[in-house]
Amino acid sequence: MPTRVLLVEDDERIAQALSLALDDEDFDVMHVPSGERALDAVESELVELVLLDLMLPGMDGLTVCRKLRASGDLPIIVITARSDSRDVIAGLEAGADDYVTKPLVAGELAARMRALLRRRSPGRPAVLHVADLEVRLDAATVFRDGEQVHLTRTEFGLLAELAASPGAVVTREQLLSKVWGYDYFGDTRLLDVHIRRLRRKVEADPDHPRTIVTVRGMGYKIEPEP
Repeated sequence: MPTRVLLVEDDERIAQALSLALDDEDFDVMHVPSGERALDAVESELVELVLLDLMLPGMDGLTVCRKLRASGDLPIIVITARSDSRDVIAGLEAGADDYVTKPLVAGELAARMRALLRRRSPGRPAVLHVADLEVRLDAATVFRDGEQVHLTRTEFGLLAELAASPGAVVTREQLLSKVWGYDYFGDTRLLDVHIRRLRRKVEADPDHPRTIVTVRGMGYKIEPEP
């Protein structure tokens, strides 16, 4: 069955062209022109992924993104007209999993969508224990000191990759490839924001992390015993 995608875009021409292109990529696109209608659609329809334009009339895309993220872990890719760091980081901080810039290239966008929807890699133990975290790969859940931590799909994938090799450095390039499945040509804003979001949820003091540690010039690692 085609994947059901909600496209939130106020420009009818862009929406029509993108819907047709993604239909050829085996996606079933439902289009709404506003943030308000997007929230209604997510409540009433089966939606597996959201493509969200940041520049919307009425309720802006960042507000929509925050509301969607507050209610669940639905995969979200924000669409921005500029690659300006402030726009990109604002979208990621609002809870988006990924971003694309206009003009959109359907093939590239479809590749990112499939990577985001892809499940965890097989062949690992069902449960990983690192520091005070229990990462249950089979159920895609995380517990810290016995209490469940609610992560998005992308945050869980990132933590699972790090937890699979406790004490070992995982490079930025490896994380981008394994979690997002796409070559970002050195653009590390995506990874840095998600690490920051993940630390807020699993660290006792996110400003002074002891579990997810930065290895300057290389990447990140999980300390087995912080």
